[in-house]
Amino acid sequence: MAEFKEYDRYDALGMAELVKRGHVTPFELCHEAARRIETLNPRLNAVIYSMVDNAMSMAKEIQADGPFSGVPFLLKDLISLYAGAPMTSGCRAYRDYVPDHDSELVRRYKKAGLIVLGKTNTPELGLLGVTEPELHGPTRNPWDTDRTPGGSSGGSAAAVASGMVPVASGGDGGGSIRIPSSWCGLFGLKPSRGRVPAGPDYGELWQGAAQEHVLTRSVRDSAAMLDAISGPDPGAPYVIVPPERPYLQEVDREPGKLKIGFSTRSPIDMPVHKECVKAIEKTAALLEDLGHIVEEKYPAVDGHELARSYFIMYYGEVAADIDEMEKTLGRRVTRRDMETLTWSLSRLGKTFSAGDFVTAKRAWNRAARAMGDFFNSFDLYLTPTTAGLPPRIGENRLSSFEETATVVIHAIGLENLLIKSGMVEKTGYRSLAVTPFTQLANLCGLPAMSVPLYWTEEGLPCGSQFVAPFGGEGLLFRLAGQLEKAAPWAEKFPPVHASKF
Repeated sequence: MAEFKEYDRYDALGMAELVKRGHVTPFELCHEAARRIETLNPRLNAVIYSMVDNAMSMAKEIQADGPFSGVPFLLKDLISLYAGAPMTSGCRAYRDYVPDHDSELVRRYKKAGLIVLGKTNTPELGLLGVTEPELHGPTRNPWDTDRTPGGSSGGSAAAVASGMVPVASGGDGGGSIRIPSSWCGLFGLKPSRGRVPAGPDYGELWQGAAQEHVLTRSVRDSAAMLDAISGPDPGAPYVIVPPERPYLQEVDREPGKLKIGFSTRSPIDMPVHKECVKAIEKTAALLEDLGHIVEEKYPAVDGHELARSYFIMYYGEVAADIDEMEKTLGRRVTRRDMETLTWSLSRLGKTFSAGDFVTAKRAWNRAARAMGDFFNSFDLYLTPTTAGLPPRIGENRLSSFEETATVVIHAIGLENLLIKSGMVEKTGYRSLAVTPFTQLANLCGLPAMSVPLYWTEEGLPCGSQFVAPFGGEGLLFRLAGQLEKAAPWAEKFPPVHASKF
């Protein structure tokens, strides 16, 4: 079968429209996507499990009655269960785990007409801002293959940026949609807490910090997808107020004259790369050209307190993940089942008290109230998406000495001493140094997006993050639509892209 040479001209909605009009078949679209995955994946390692045979069968039968009918799609190998397809979560313990049911989100993807061609790479249990699991190996950034695409939705980001598929799924518990979107030149939005279902296996993810959505090239694909997947499912812990109108309709609506507060100061008072600062200066200038009021203002949030509270939640969730892993697998899990860092985090999670955890959650609430007060004066909050450019592959890996020391410390039960020494907090700060801006929206439950508006002289994308009040996805889509028209990015392709091979 010949290549579908116009594949790159269309976003997901554009492809669905071609299918609806009979100009192309779902089989042809999926065949082209599969060809691109086969060509590019050896360079990027974005897709770790192929579902092409099943996808081709589905493509022959699918009806063109969903908003994305016939569109090829990739599913992040974490949280979203697809019956009959392995879900490793990037972890050795789960290497043979195959779920027997679909998650509610996967049901909604299928109902929208998407055809899943495979699963994308993620760091072990989705824990890091880089995608380098020992089980599957590192995913590489199509803008510079020596660098990471970010994480935890790094495989999805690399796949969309390189032109394998127009849209892929992601999840965001501390920036895991926005960080890889920033480093791969994509649009990525994290919805408000409760906007997207987590059932039937979860009520909320990471105490409500994490939300699922997608990474896209176009704003309208993101908006239409949120229309397709949002809304409560049976047993949801709470029901968020529905949008005033479909999000897709917001993209072409004028946002009005907005007052936008911005800051390039790291909330944990660590250095911010000059290119990330420059990205926000350029974005602020563009906003002013569009008629918005832009003012430098930092919200009254204690960034250090919030970072510490994030660490405690993070450790506790990893400990709970290991307990759940044992129930799922029906056996005891040992250190050899996972990476040293993951095991270490789970041990730390067993060390902090219930009181520590509750105190951490109260810090989230204080930050949410501070942001509520901030939004009394401003419509949106603008920051760099990240504080640095994408690290090189392996840059954040534990050294052999650190691995050995970590194993010894946990083996002899010195976790409390480790915490009191300050080493745990110091290590946490080191991990957040490049990505300190995104956690605020997660812990406060606020919607936030990364918009690709700036590229460095060496050709690396650098995203701008906008945070909105709770339930403010519509406002974000209105502004994103305006920015996309003013500074279009759809035809900015990385060096490793299907159109070049």
